[in-house]
Amino acid sequence: MRKYKNGGQLETVICNCCGKKIIVSKGVAREGVIHISHAWDFFSEKDGEVHHFDLCETCYDAMISEFKIPVEREEQLEYL
Repeated sequence: MRKYKNGGQLETVICNCCGKKIIVSKGVAREGVIHISHAWDFFSEKDGEVHHFDLCETCYDAMISEFKIPVEREEQLEYL
């Protein structure tokens, strides 16, 4: 869950799974967090809905550990 200040700067991030509050400083998350934003389409039961959520790194790791097919990983060589 994300909250933004009036100017659009990120203010708060909370893990939707465990409720952990992620450290945010100057509009930037300072801990590992993944943000998911997905618009469901015609062939789903959620057609027309857009879902947004955040997961802390611990909850993300727990979720992907249950996958039957592992997450594809690659090394990022340059950081922005």
